[in-house]
Amino acid sequence: MNQFQNVDIQTEEGIFWITLNRPEVRNALDAAMLEEIDQALDIAEKSQDTKVIIIQSAGEKSFAAGADIKQLHEKEPLEAIVPGMQALYSKIENSTKATIAVVQGFALGGGCELAMACDIRIAGHRAKFGLPELNLGIIPGAGGTQRMARIIGKGRALDMILTGKMIDGKEAERIGLASYYVPEEDSLTEKAQGVATEILKKGPIAIHLAKMAVHKGFDIDESTAMWMEKLSQAVVFGTEDKQEGTKAFIEKRPASFQNK
Repeated sequence: MNQFQNVDIQTEEGIFWITLNRPEVRNALDAAMLEEIDQALDIAEKSQDTKVIIIQSAGEKSFAAGADIKQLHEKEPLEAIVPGMQALYSKIENSTKATIAVVQGFALGGGCELAMACDIRIAGHRAKFGLPELNLGIIPGAGGTQRMARIIGKGRALDMILTGKMIDGKEAERIGLASYYVPEEDSLTEKAQGVATEILKKGPIAIHLAKMAVHKGFDIDESTAMWMEKLSQAVVFGTEDKQEGTKAFIEKRPASFQNK
């Protein structure tokens, strides 16, 4: 089903796989690849069968080594204001589907920011996370300064950003940057499928609203966020999926959600 040059896409029982496929340049995120990721996301969003989007990479050397430095060198000041990569990553974060980043190899700069835009990050034993933008005289500009601080805390985020250091997958899991660490003897793909399989058992409307409650509620006062949670719960109480989910539990059988 693939229709792109820089990414591969495929669907499998509710999972939509997006594979970054420029291993010869460490999956550098140039304009063409970003556009194709955007288009792939649109396809996934329109799919009623899709509940989980998994973003992975071809090859083991690099998940995504960041923005294309040659293109970056040519950018003018006003080009930093256009939505670009930051808007794309916000689109991933706000997806109605659950999103998982499978990271093996380098996830640097824009690649690290791409992984952080996903709901769940699974790191392999070759994973290396970092935000080295200050080495180029610039700063993380695709959500890195904000998501990193929210995920691992301001102090650790400042340490990673200001020093530009890289951390491996095991350390990433320890500090909360990665949700899971998969050692060498295990399979990243199997782990991703396992996590996705658990999510596939859940109601799709509930997935969307739970994500919204967490993401949108994180940066506002707790009282308002709790009200947002209550309103989201009121919405799901009115769905057919809520009736099916509770009935299935009572009848001790798997639920068959219809996204209604």
